[in-house]
Amino acid sequence: MADTHVLFVEDDDVIREATQLALERDGFVVTAVPDGLQGLERFRERRPDIALLDVMVPGLDGVSLCRRIRDESTVPVIMLSARADSIDVVLGLEAGADDYVTKPFDGAVLVARIRAVLRRFGHASGAAGAAGADEHGGIEGGGLLRFGDLEVDTEGMEVRKSGTPVALTPTEMRLLLEFSSAPGTVLSRDRLLERVWDYGWGGDTRVVDVHVQRLRGKIGQDRIETVRGFGYKLRG
Repeated sequence: MADTHVLFVEDDDVIREATQLALERDGFVVTAVPDGLQGLERFRERRPDIALLDVMVPGLDGVSLCRRIRDESTVPVIMLSARADSIDVVLGLEAGADDYVTKPFDGAVLVARIRAVLRRFGHASGAAGAAGADEHGGIEGGGLLRFGDLEVDTEGMEVRKSGTPVALTPTEMRLLLEFSSAPGTVLSRDRLLERVWDYGWGGDTRVVDVHVQRLRGKIGQDRIETVRGFGYKLRG
């Protein structure tokens, strides 16, 4: 990951310095700052490849900083939270974060999660390879999929609803592509974690649930159906 620039916002001096050293040993270029206001300034100055934000930082908290970043960019964001069961995790995901890591964390785990996020942002079209058709939706050629009033261009990575462009983050796009590859088929949360988030192990399904809710808000609440106890499926 040489030349990959990470913006790291963390107010704990020990954690910030130790994590910066660990990331730099793995080849990342790191800008580390202790508060959210400096984080926003550095983000606008440097335009990093990924942002790593602690939830509880002074000046501008991590959730608010994530919202500000998301208003300006689709750059991937990973939140850091001290508690796995904290409401801050959900708030961070709802603000536009792509993933989160619970503190205390192992440096190798953090690096793996950063690389997983960067991999899926680097090839957002990868989930569309199996795209097909059923009685409700299908390919019209050139990678164009139609599901009612929803159009998904798997080659141009564009989405339109009733002809109007829909702005999706790369994670939301990969999630939609995964659904589009198997319309009408129930996809479990574990499968979505593996295919969209690149998790080779069981992760927190809240990541899936919050992103599905965000996606519904953009393409239509009734387009993705919840199949209780099993997962989700795309309606045609």
